[in-house]
Amino acid sequence: MSTQPEDLERILDRAFAGLDRAREAHAPMFAPREVGTIATVSTGIATVTGLPGIGFEELIRFPGDVFGIAFNVDEDDIGVVLLGDCANLRAGDEVERTGRVMDVVVGDGLLGRVIDPLGMPLDGRGPVAAGDRLPIERPAAHIMDRAPVTVPLQTGLKVVDALIPIGRGQRELILGDRQTGKTAIAIDAILNQRGQDVVCVYCAIGQRASAVAKAVAVLRDQGAMDHTVVVVTEGNQAPGLAYIAPYAATSIAEHFMEAGRDVLIVYDDLTQHARAYRELSLLLRRPPGREAFPGDIFYIHSRLLERSTHLRQELGGGSLTALPVIETEAQDMSAYIPTNLISITDGQIVLSPTLFELGVLPAVDVGKSVSRVGGKAQRAAYRAVAGDLKLAYAQFEELETFARFGARLDDATRKSIEHGRRIRACLNQAESAPVPVRAQIAILLALGARLFDPVAMGRMADAERAVREAAAELPADLCNRLATADALGDADRQAIVDIAREALAPFLPPTAPAPAAAPKPAPGFRTARKSPP
Repeated sequence: MSTQPEDLERILDRAFAGLDRAREAHAPMFAPREVGTIATVSTGIATVTGLPGIGFEELIRFPGDVFGIAFNVDEDDIGVVLLGDCANLRAGDEVERTGRVMDVVVGDGLLGRVIDPLGMPLDGRGPVAAGDRLPIERPAAHIMDRAPVTVPLQTGLKVVDALIPIGRGQRELILGDRQTGKTAIAIDAILNQRGQDVVCVYCAIGQRASAVAKAVAVLRDQGAMDHTVVVVTEGNQAPGLAYIAPYAATSIAEHFMEAGRDVLIVYDDLTQHARAYRELSLLLRRPPGREAFPGDIFYIHSRLLERSTHLRQELGGGSLTALPVIETEAQDMSAYIPTNLISITDGQIVLSPTLFELGVLPAVDVGKSVSRVGGKAQRAAYRAVAGDLKLAYAQFEELETFARFGARLDDATRKSIEHGRRIRACLNQAESAPVPVRAQIAILLALGARLFDPVAMGRMADAERAVREAAAELPADLCNRLATADALGDADRQAIVDIAREALAPFLPPTAPAPAAAPKPAPGFRTARKSPP
């Protein structure tokens, strides 16, 4: 059978195509690699030569799957911040460019997990569910993409929600000396988000392993790990991990924010972050400045906290609320790092060691604390009572200071002091015991009506608990109005006051007069000179 030329050509083309495919399948794949050499290695950093095409903050692979970030890109060598143990690295070892920047895994699979900044699990529950990856360093949202902060973020702490309100999308600094309850306030805020459709990210930077384990145990016991991601670096790990930890945690939080969800992130604490960056900068021989910190220490925190915002509805309407924690020394708020962060954030919650020693918990110094968003991110029911309450409390603190001199005070001043003591007693709160909105409003209204004034100080804790329990029985329609109404109606106010008065009846002395309307705060105090003996 003769073969036509057209058929022969088709057969040959098919055969040659098969040969090409076979050759491609068995041929070795070549890819360009740029390899350098370790010149020197020290704790936390390394110097690398031989990578002329390296970019700033590019990820470099070291032997043993240790990674590093190119920080100093000089003409002759590269200063690299190591993200792992440097014990097995030696001068002369080969390093390789990766062609990408540092990124972290993000997604719903991280909820309930404890990871390090590299995305490796630390909770013994197996590998983290694979998801998208985002660079740890990302530009903040443009100013025109942001919406005003108007929705409150309830922390469950009476003193914060009433006097220092925090809004969704705000950055509120928590600062105080060591062991004054900074972490406790942040953890309580996370616990109160259960059932509020708020995702929480807790970033522990350079903390002791025991402190991190305690915080995770509290979150797990209170059922808060279901909506929380914990990012951990311990104090004995490489300073490079402590440096990238808050940026990695923020990228994880931004993934949820860009999906239209509300997120709360806690940085505990940025003092350790600043110290880690100072250590790396000094090892890399960058010029030191004030308190030996490098000149760009302000920039590393500002570019981190500027990523917290409230997005417009066209972009999903998500929000990222930041609670950075900072440690002061001897209540020195004018130190370098505290002043930097106070200028970056939208307010601060100041904790006083004096109040802590007196047993006033949380030990919030109301006079020095402020929220620059203020009542714009506060429910109307709070605004109706919080202004007078803060004024009365601030005046009480002044009067209490002068009363210690033994001066004789008039009746109005004594009443103001007694009223202020009951305000302080009602604002006391146990750790890991957030108070719901309805109970807070009932307590605040009872304080404003001076219903607690006849109660003995020794019974204030029981009286406050009785009002909380009575508030749990408020009608559902009244609770809805407390959360949604533009203003607190007179009928609703009177109904709550009546319930509080009934709950406090067993704690009043038999001859106690009925509480009168709350008078205006006393303008001051008067002293009487004692007659000589």
